[in-house]
Amino acid sequence: MHSSLAFIEGIGGPELMMIMFIVLLLFGANKLPELAKGIGKSVRTFKKAASGVEEEVRRAMQETEEPQPKKFPPYAPPPPASTMTLPPGEAEKPAPPPPMAD
Repeated sequence: MHSSLAFIEGIGGPELMMIMFIVLLLFGANKLPELAKGIGKSVRTFKKAASGVEEEVRRAMQETEEPQPKKFPPYAPPPPASTMTLPPGEAEKPAPPPPMAD
């Protein structure tokens, strides 16, 4: 397995000192604090964004683990046919005659 950051394993103290010296020559002593400040801000912003995403993932996992029970209205069986009442005036009406065959 070959990692893209495998070259960092071989860097020791002398190599880091050489890299720091080259950075000092390139940017100058006056620019280094500004550069470090900018890097610090970007790292802070990245950590804040990463923790926000992590919190959203945790919340989503908790929601899927604990499904909310569905609430249905209580079941009421229909009344039996013998106890059904007709609206007023319906009981007095005679049944319509059957259709005539031609």
